[in-house]
Amino acid sequence: MPPTPPRSPASRPARRPQPPRRAARSPVRRRRPRWAMRAATTLSVVILASAGIGHSVVSSLDANIVRVDAFKDMKNRPQAGHGMNVLLVGTDGRDRVSEAERRRYRLGGAPCHCTDTIMILHISEDRERASVVSLPRDSYAETPAHVDQLSGRPHHGHPLKINAAYAEGGPQLTVRTVEHMTRVKIDHYLEVDFTSFMRTVDALGGVKVCTTRSLKDTYTGLDLPPGTHTLTGGAALQYVRSRHLDAASDLGRMKRQQRFLAALVDRATSSGLLLNPLKFRDVARAALGSVRADRDFGADELLGLGRAMRTFSPASSEFTTVPIGEMGHVVKGIGSTLKWDTAKAERVFRLLREDKPLATAAPAPPAPVASVEVPPQEISVQVENGTPTPGLAKRVDRELAATGFRATGRPIPAPDRAVTRTVISYDPRWDRSARSLSAALPGSALRPVPGLGPTLKVTVGTDFREVRKVRGATPGPGESRVVRGDEVDCS
Repeated sequence: MPPTPPRSPASRPARRPQPPRRAARSPVRRRRPRWAMRAATTLSVVILASAGIGHSVVSSLDANIVRVDAFKDMKNRPQAGHGMNVLLVGTDGRDRVSEAERRRYRLGGAPCHCTDTIMILHISEDRERASVVSLPRDSYAETPAHVDQLSGRPHHGHPLKINAAYAEGGPQLTVRTVEHMTRVKIDHYLEVDFTSFMRTVDALGGVKVCTTRSLKDTYTGLDLPPGTHTLTGGAALQYVRSRHLDAASDLGRMKRQQRFLAALVDRATSSGLLLNPLKFRDVARAALGSVRADRDFGADELLGLGRAMRTFSPASSEFTTVPIGEMGHVVKGIGSTLKWDTAKAERVFRLLREDKPLATAAPAPPAPVASVEVPPQEISVQVENGTPTPGLAKRVDRELAATGFRATGRPIPAPDRAVTRTVISYDPRWDRSARSLSAALPGSALRPVPGLGPTLKVTVGTDFREVRKVRGATPGPGESRVVRGDEVDCS
């Protein structure tokens, strides 16, 4: 008789009284700083859900999970929907990373008390689909009223960046803030750090990724030429952490992390590695070695997911990012934030509540005039007037802003006022952004200037005629492209 998929927490009957258990150890408050790695937090769910392994193996792993009371005294929660929702949080904890690994993979620096890795993983009620929604770390958020965990003092709700909720109130305030912003009830909480990510990738024998262009980030040490690569733990960590590859910054990094997760799912489910109980044990120990989870996420949940999702594959997974309505939304005392597109974000979260595929979130946008690699909303531009025509730079600045580029609004005269051809000066690290900008300025020349930084410079020449409308091939503000896991093809 086939196993019965686990029911969502809201539909479970009350548990029978259990024999007394030994008293749980008092949780130790540890520094759980922020981590720029959205993919890593899903590892324990993906790995454990990829194989049907006996209860005895899973039960032995359950004892190694550090428990947190992520739902203590929570009231006025959203109504439970269908399926299961897991809040996946990543930190840059590195206590068990060796000094050699810290130097090699550039993991130095003091960790902080924030997390910028937040995802909602939705497992459908029939256990045939997994949907992942990434919440950018700089998202503008508002906390509900809450009580400080250390001082016991009550706090009114207030605005902050969503990644700061962890620093202020730990897992509890993080869960409450996400529920407050999305109206999606969170059933389980999982938190993973650097060590767990690296050890899990190594236990799987590496994960294959592919790139059509060179990826080089001096901050993380990532250096991948075009082609297909099998990344082991440390190199995989560099890949998912890199955010200085282009002006796309965090949004570009989130896309790579989602693609890495899809590749990891493919590796875990297609290789047969996890059907070997001993191999499964090794991989699961690596994944769970640094995991913190809520008290109800235990052996029964792990085993039920594993049995129900034996046929889980990249084709049955989908990834998206919450739609952004305004980038660079400045809030006093907080700084620059990303403000969600309220209507489009609500459509995404409603689909999670209703247990429907994310691909139905919105109709396809109309065909753009020109499609570019990097959305104009992610490209900063300084305009200079290289001609004697007064007001020309101001016009170009205004038209670029109207097209979506992040123009400074402060055009300046160029040192040379006899420029005949419009020139785009750019740092070679932001070459994709330069190509995207050149599509909006037909006939312009590209001039690499090492060290220029993320802001591109347009020197307007006498050949200027127009600014053409362009649209990013990757989602820009207000867009929410859904990527299926099997879109990643490294063959």
